[in-house]
Amino acid sequence: MPIFGCVADDFTGASDAASFLVKGGMSVQLFNGIPEKGSRIAEGVQAIVIALKSRTQNTREAVADTMESLEWLKEQGAEKFYLKYCSTFDSTPQGNIGPVADAAMEFLGTPYTVLCPALPVNGRAVRNGKLYVGGVPLHESPMKNHPLTPMWDCRIANLMEPQSKYPCVELWKEQMDGPADEIRAMCMGQSGAQAHFYVIPDYQDMADGERIVELFGDLPLLTGGSGILEPLAKRLSKHQEMPPELDIQAEGPAILLAGSCSKATLGQIGYYQAHGGLSYKMDPIAMLEGRETPEDAWRFVRENWGTPVLVYSSDTAQNVKDVQRYGQEHVARMLEQAAAELAERAVAHGIRRVVVAGGETSGAVTKRLGFSSYRIGASVAPGVPVMVPMENREIRLVLKSGNFGQEEFFEKVLEMTRREEG
Repeated sequence: MPIFGCVADDFTGASDAASFLVKGGMSVQLFNGIPEKGSRIAEGVQAIVIALKSRTQNTREAVADTMESLEWLKEQGAEKFYLKYCSTFDSTPQGNIGPVADAAMEFLGTPYTVLCPALPVNGRAVRNGKLYVGGVPLHESPMKNHPLTPMWDCRIANLMEPQSKYPCVELWKEQMDGPADEIRAMCMGQSGAQAHFYVIPDYQDMADGERIVELFGDLPLLTGGSGILEPLAKRLSKHQEMPPELDIQAEGPAILLAGSCSKATLGQIGYYQAHGGLSYKMDPIAMLEGRETPEDAWRFVRENWGTPVLVYSSDTAQNVKDVQRYGQEHVARMLEQAAAELAERAVAHGIRRVVVAGGETSGAVTKRLGFSSYRIGASVAPGVPVMVPMENREIRLVLKSGNFGQEEFFEKVLEMTRREEG
């Protein structure tokens, strides 16, 4: 089977995509950034996921990095490709989804592809061409206040219009239930009038995801969140032997790092604390004023050596707003680097389980640890797998987007990854 190639717009999105490919029965290797020439692909790998930084990158650089990634994947023998972006689309009028997808369609010579951000298992659904989060239209959800990519509409075609050179065609639920040959004929008819275009299929439950793969799974390029990757992986690997399950357990203590201020992560921190978990809150104002440093957090970890410790900077929206008067980017960078320093120290001192909550925090941690690729294991929550670095196979790394995971997420990841000593 030719290798399946996926390019994701950030690291947690890449691990999200990889987890659903694993769930669908594929053996997956994730690369942090564009792989270098001669990068080693592990034996038996069926899918490669490349994590870029194109979600908030300069558009020209985002397109260039994506094209270089697709070219590298083609050199590895990939014949089918996927562009992975956030299930809440994360798009402004100057967003990168349109330019990157336009360039990918042109590069691969496909007349059309799908835009499929839905992930019903995490409350993201598309109905009549509109994206909903937890039953609420995207632009009325908490994502409307996202600090980097605020949402201004819920109709995907409207979000794409200022970004893309090409039009969008919505495929509503009642149309998707029609004969497959008629739907494909409609698409081919559309391609006669347009050089390229996008199909936006409704996706409200798993059956819809399977139908989308049935209709469009043979296209050389698909785009979306991770919602169709599990049924797509099942389709691509149906005649292949199931790969052996990756060992996700490790001995010794763990460190938990949280930088996300999402409602989900705040709830997970509260649950962990309420159930006796040890935690240390980094105070950004004290750090800015020189009254606190990452050394204080590390001292707390060392004083409680052998017990999992949660170090977090996550806070309520109002408290975050108060701190941002010191400069939003400066504060964010300071906290992310503090988390990265703690992760680096933890690994250097023998901690083998590192858990990170928050996309930007995860990016800072992975950059500091310096691992270039990972094998992907079982998931703690939908879209949150346990990862094993190729350069150090004793480490178990779990990175989650802020909004992902159940309330008891931290307890569950500690339980799943713990190996009893002796």
